[in-house]
Amino acid sequence: MKHKHTKILFVIFVNMIVLSGCSPIKEKNLIEEIAPVTFWSIRKGEDENLRMSTLIPPLVKEKKRLLTVQVDLLKEGMKGFNLKYYRELKVGQLRMLLISEEIAKEGISPLIDTILTDPDISKRLYLAVVRGNFDEYMNNQLKMQEDLDYYLYRMFKHYDNQGKLTIINLHQFMKTLHSPAHSPLLPVFEASEENFQYLGTGIFNNDKLIETTNYMEEQIFQLIDNDHFLKYFAIRDLSIVLGHVKANVHLNMDNTYSELKLNVQLNGRLDEIAREHKLLTRDELSRFESEIELYLEKQTIKFLKKLQKNKVDPLQLRKYTLRPFSKPLNGREWSNRWERMEVKVDYDLKIQPLTDTKN
Repeated sequence: MKHKHTKILFVIFVNMIVLSGCSPIKEKNLIEEIAPVTFWSIRKGEDENLRMSTLIPPLVKEKKRLLTVQVDLLKEGMKGFNLKYYRELKVGQLRMLLISEEIAKEGISPLIDTILTDPDISKRLYLAVVRGNFDEYMNNQLKMQEDLDYYLYRMFKHYDNQGKLTIINLHQFMKTLHSPAHSPLLPVFEASEENFQYLGTGIFNNDKLIETTNYMEEQIFQLIDNDHFLKYFAIRDLSIVLGHVKANVHLNMDNTYSELKLNVQLNGRLDEIAREHKLLTRDELSRFESEIELYLEKQTIKFLKKLQKNKVDPLQLRKYTLRPFSKPLNGREWSNRWERMEVKVDYDLKIQPLTDTKN
């Protein structure tokens, strides 16, 4: 009888543990004792360690400061933060992971895999690559703007799905990382003591950063792949700015996968032009359109050839190899075909002038 009571008490005890969160140790989540984490910044430290930084976001009147630890592993960094700060840091509000360009070029899968296994971290966490010293930027800007981490998050949130910048979250990155028809992308920012500015789209081969678009390549990429719209399209070499540019893109690949034809129809207005071209005749405007078309065709072919050389496919061109009743090309076959493929680009531009044209 006594043995039976002992078993009943044991079952009750186990159930209490399960119902209380599978741990006999109760966590104290009093608001006075915790502090939410908004971002992690990760770069190379000393002796191949990781240098992790975050901004202490106190819930009481207290001066904000950057907290930094050197660790071997990501989760070790969380423990290190808690040993250096009197409040327990919680990652439930982690919204940004900023990874140094140096680490991104070596591969970011170990960092991503660790974050994915943490049930407290949202899959909508924004990812970005940073060139330069982000810690230096934060320390300098905190003197003028204490809520800088929040404003950085609002910037990511604002441009998400707008097409003006490449903004990627953890869920989107993992989806493309494991897709055979797509090279992963991340935004690349440059940090200095005074500025934190968008550079372009970082293109990955698997989990390694291979290429970052330059100024013109970024505009072309946003037009032909991301959102097909640019509020301002600056062409510095021709001293013009096109406004409210919309792109209608048509891609065609032949049956032997040896030739790709890209046709881009652009519609926009002439927002700004060099002073000597302020007033154009209709014939001059037509010649000007042809000059812009030729320039964009050359720049686009140059960009596509760079993608071919690096064996990356951020435009998801492999999906155009899918044919009815035929087996799709595997990753290696597509990579070999894409590298040797002939690319032809044609732009058709229709622009509205700044003022009425002369006859």
